[in-house]
Order: sequence, then structure tokens, then C-alpha cells
Amino acid sequence: MTSSEDQLENSTNHASLERAKARSVELEEAIDQDPSRFRILTGDRPTGKLHLGHYFGTLKNRVELQNRGVETWVLVADYQVITDRDAVGPLRQRVLGLVADYLAVGIDPKRSIIFNHSAVPALNQLLLPFLSLVTESELHRNPTVKSELDATNGRAMSGLLLTYPVHQAADILFCKANLVPVGQDQLPHLEQTRLIAQRFDRRYGRADKEHPVFPRPDALLSKTPLLLGTDGNKMSKSRGNTIELDMTADETARVLKKAKTDPDRVITYDPENRPEVSNLLMMASLATGEDPHAIADRIGDGGGGTLKSVVTDALNEFLAPIRERREELAANEDYLLEVLHHGDEVANEQADRTLAEVRRAMDMVY
Repeated sequence: MTSSEDQLENSTNHASLERAKARSVELEEAIDQDPSRFRILTGDRPTGKLHLGHYFGTLKNRVELQNRGVETWVLVADYQVITDRDAVGPLRQRVLGLVADYLAVGIDPKRSIIFNHSAVPALNQLLLPFLSLVTESELHRNPTVKSELDATNGRAMSGLLLTYPVHQAADILFCKANLVPVGQDQLPHLEQTRLIAQRFDRRYGRADKEHPVFPRPDALLSKTPLLLGTDGNKMSKSRGNTIELDMTADETARVLKKAKTDPDRVITYDPENRPEVSNLLMMASLATGEDPHAIADRIGDGGGGTLKSVVTDALNEFLAPIRERREELAANEDYLLEVLHHGDEVANEQADRTLAEVRRAMDMVY
């Protein structure tokens, strides 16, 4: 790509981000006025244990939206485990662990639908018509596909990885979700979903323009700042730089003891110039509700050791009830399966209705 093309893409991305931010403000106000207008779809791949970044980045927001009265659908994306992997690993254990995490943080199965990919055939069947609505070049341009391809070190891309954005579109559209909580990096996926919904209705839904088959889902941008891992890099399960939700207090202390700081003993909150120190302060701030500048002032010249001690205490106190509840849930596998199977049943009913509507629109009812 030439420098002028790079500039054009960056300008377009910036404009899209600003529009998404403005739209998110409008959506927050609309939720306050009438939450029943909205249905959200969100979820996770069961590739490992959920951690602090997941909690403050997505889980906390899901619980808040649920409690505000928004209908919430939470996907355990088990099929997407093999998007970039050769094997599924201890999948059953991870799926049930994910359900336990969801319930422990406050997702209520009486108000939210928790379900998994592989149990909803009609959802996955939407991939066929949806794939006919996108081009290969569009898929190759998707930022997630590009970044994953760059990370393969020359390994051939699987068809599932290439079509990952289309699978995500099926996840969102099968349940007629019109709101998707996302980070800024996920906006291209949602734009692809909106494009697929628009193209489907343009191609097959001409007879009823007033009632499109699919909604055009909006992005609800996360307001939580991005947390780094304890090594100063992106928080990632594969890097081992995370505080997992199911860790003990002692395990949390050991991980934080190795956290990266800097040589300056005077602790200040300065994300641009002191990212590692500021990241630890932000962890404590999110856990306690106290301003990170105030926490830094209180530590003063106590240095990195005092900072780590403050963060450890704050996180362990904050996570204690979540961990206690999670331990109880993990010991009751029958209940976890009951929650998942109930969600699967509801999701299948919705997916069957949506697929029937798609078949009617495509004149495939014989």
C-alpha cells in the first residue's frame, strides 16, 4: 500500500471512530430512556481463562447493560477456537469455566442468554448466504485477518480464519442484535456485519423495504481505558502477563511482584511517559474507584514495591467476592450445564426463526 493510500485509510478510520464515539453517546442516552429497544450480542472464545482485562474491558459493561434492562445475549464461541489453532485443547473445561466466570461477575441467566456456537446449527448455516455477499478482497482487508496472517510467520491461512468476520456477522445477526459493545479495534468487524445486513436486504428483501430481514447493528464503544499486562505489553492469555479471575490472593501477589515498573521512586500517573507505572495505578483505580492521581500522591516516593503492594491489596479485595462465588459455581457442574443448555434452547429457537425468514426471502421454501 502506498503512503497516500495509508493516509487515506488512516483518515477514513479516524472519521469512522469519531462517528462511532458520537453515536455511542446517543445510544447511552437512548438506553436510559428505553432499554427495551435494544438487544446486545457479545461473547468470548474459550481459549483460556478470563482475566482482569476481560473484566474491566467487557464483563463489567455486560453486567451494567443487563442491569439497565437491555436484553443481553452472551456467546461462548467454541467453534471460533479453531479459527487459528490446530486443536481445541481442554475445551469442555474451558467452556464451563467461562460460564462460571460469567455467572460469578453478575451475568444473570434469568435475564441474559448464555449459549455456545456448536449447539446452534441454524446460526452457522447463515454463513452460506452471507459468504455470497462479501468478496475475497474485502476479507483480506479486514484488520483482524491481516494481523493474524502477519502473525503466522508464513503459515497458510485457514478458510475459517479468512471468513472469521462473516462468522461474527452471523453471530450478531442471527439473534437480530442491534447493539454490540466493542473496543475501537473491533469496529471494522461491525462495519462488515452492517454491510452484510444491508446487502442481504438489498438483494433478497426488496419486496418489504419497510421491514428488513436484519437490523443494522450499532457499536457501543467501551469507555474503559485499555489495560496493559504486568510486563507492559498487551494483556494476553498467551503471554502469561494477566491477573486471572480465578487466581488466589497469593497467586495474584506473586504475579504483581514481578510486574514491570521503572527506576523512579516517586510514583506519578503519567500514561504517556510512564506506561507501566500508570497501568498499575489504573488497575488500583478501577478496583477502588479512587482517582489514579490520588493513589500516586498517596504512595509518593514509596517506589515500585509500595505501588505493587497497594495494587495487590486493591485487586484482592475487589476480586474476593467474585472468586468466592466462582469457586462455588465451579463445584456445581450440573448447574453450569443447566444454564448453558437453557441458553442453547433459546438460541436455537431464535436461530430457526431467523433461518426460516432468510429462506423465505431467498425463495427457498419448497
